[in-house]
Amino acid sequence: MLIAMTIPLTGTQYEIEAGDYRATVTELGAGLRGLRFGDTYLVTSFDADELPPHGAGQLLTPWPNRVDRGRYSFDGADYQLALSEPALGNAIHGLTRWAPWTRTAHDHDEVTLRCLPHGQQGYPFAVQADVTYRLDAETGLHVTVTATNKGSRPAPWGTGTHPYLTTGTPTIDECELQLPADRWLPVDDRLIPSGPAQDVTGTAYDLRTARKLAGIQLDHAFTGLRREPDGLAWVRLSGGGLTTAMWMDAANSWLQVFTSDPLEPERRRAAVAVEPMSCPPNAFVSGQDLVVLQPKESVTVRWGIRAES
Repeated sequence: MLIAMTIPLTGTQYEIEAGDYRATVTELGAGLRGLRFGDTYLVTSFDADELPPHGAGQLLTPWPNRVDRGRYSFDGADYQLALSEPALGNAIHGLTRWAPWTRTAHDHDEVTLRCLPHGQQGYPFAVQADVTYRLDAETGLHVTVTATNKGSRPAPWGTGTHPYLTTGTPTIDECELQLPADRWLPVDDRLIPSGPAQDVTGTAYDLRTARKLAGIQLDHAFTGLRREPDGLAWVRLSGGGLTTAMWMDAANSWLQVFTSDPLEPERRRAAVAVEPMSCPPNAFVSGQDLVVLQPKESVTVRWGIRAES
């Protein structure tokens, strides 16, 4: 007898919990499909049988954001990546977000997944990626991403993540955003950097003091992050009596912030994407803050989210 079975588009769902926190991580792309504190979502969620809408919760490797026309040079050779953003003619958000990741450990409050190192079109490098999602009852979500060059040659690498932060309010217009960034990055009409990062002072991009998001539209990268004595930078979205706080370590020297304005009506300005990144857009071309992993070398990047009242 044959029994019909269905597999959700995002694969196996890994549930973790600690205290009032609950999170779901997916086999597809090792993405964060949901994070709750009590009954309130701190990041937007979606159905297990739905592809992550607009990059929601996706882990981005071996580069975040865009590569201009998918072309770059590295170590004396030229490469062409597939144009995964055809409307703008760019390669976007890396190669592993649509790959199945293998679980290597899973406990009630923690899960670790691995993407095995195989070269791909335009990226003939063998970089293994491991990610651990851990929940703590007091401090919320902790995410650790480690890349290891398992290949025989140096490899360019960067990472980012794409959660849409929310406090449970109907729209972000009711929220205040505090962003500890001294500089913003201008881009052209294809969202490729058009010059060096600029001082936010006196501009609409100065959110170092919390500002209400009503009337503010963002799809920009920021850097010059102000950090606490422990080296962490904090972004805070406040509204509805709750603050969703995101932290990132010094390996994340950039942020992309997107207020969801061009999305379909049900998602437009429903949340704000705050994306910690180890390098800026087009880093494979510019080389700015790009990690170059020598054979057997590793690098680790950390970030997390917690609820504050």
